[in-house]
Amino acid sequence: MQDLKISKKKPSYPVNEKLHEYLNEYNRNLKISILYEDLLRFQGSVTVYDKDDNDTLWIRVYYNEFDRAEIDLNLKKVYTQLHSDGNEKTIPFLNVDAVDYCTFGNSKPFRVKVRNILNDNYTYFYVKKADASRIYGLELEHMLSPYNLNFLVYKNTLIEEHIAGIPGDEFIQNKLSECLPSEKSQIAKEFVKFNERCMIRLLGDMRAYNYVIVPTHDFDHVVFKIRAIDFDQQCYEGKFNVYRPQFFKENNKMVALVAEKLTKDSIDQYKIEERSTIAKRMISYQDRIGELLDCMTNDTISIEKHIEMLKSKIYDYTLDLEFKRSKNMGEILKNALDFVKRNYQDVNTKGY
Repeated sequence: MQDLKISKKKPSYPVNEKLHEYLNEYNRNLKISILYEDLLRFQGSVTVYDKDDNDTLWIRVYYNEFDRAEIDLNLKKVYTQLHSDGNEKTIPFLNVDAVDYCTFGNSKPFRVKVRNILNDNYTYFYVKKADASRIYGLELEHMLSPYNLNFLVYKNTLIEEHIAGIPGDEFIQNKLSECLPSEKSQIAKEFVKFNERCMIRLLGDMRAYNYVIVPTHDFDHVVFKIRAIDFDQQCYEGKFNVYRPQFFKENNKMVALVAEKLTKDSIDQYKIEERSTIAKRMISYQDRIGELLDCMTNDTISIEKHIEMLKSKIYDYTLDLEFKRSKNMGEILKNALDFVKRNYQDVNTKGY
């Protein structure tokens, strides 16, 4: 298994006017009362450890008394805008329990824990720099995956809801061996579909800590789903295998599980199922996806070297000349989705 190399520092691409107009149209652009830079004014911090005393790579930050009151209030307002209609009547019942800052990775996000003091229920949301690549990734996940996503953008700030689940690396290390044989087969099936979905919509860097496993109890068994939680590497890298989770060493145990539990015919069947599902979603979201792709094809979200490398590799994979004609990452993705949709329609027209 090769060890794929990811660009050490992916640049943050600004949100251009065309993308802002798209976000306005679909109620993603909303004025908020706090920006990413405001949270950088912390005065001190302590390391956050997990239950086993391992460093989580997050630090809990603290603000001076004056800043804390203002920041707490504005974070509560953001919470009501993200999860409700912005009605501030609930603010007296909310408490900001913690603001954590991640020093690992490109986006350096803040994680905000908000608790309802009436019943002690709590949830998280994230405050990040508004990177165009990430926004495209979030929108594509919302439309092409089985999961809806909730996020807001204002100027250079992105607010994301928390995606609940067991981190993939933790699940593989601590939970996978405890699963029943039937559960392992189901997880293998989901990994094949997840791998196919990431490849088709060019979502890169799905190492185990960038996705979560979501177990759901259904009658007498547990159903496992796999969800991406990091969208920073949408259409940036030039290596095609970066968009295929199976090629990361962190996923070796998942790949081994697929080989153990599934035949080649089953793997091919699940790939076809996922392509068909994505094609159906594309048809359902046809106008919206068209508008998003129009933004992407008129935007810069990668470098020329990566664009040339990727379109060449995908041409080798598909033998579709449209990829060779692609001028940017937006066009490569558009051709990838058209390729899937065209094949789906051809098969259904012929009645195969």
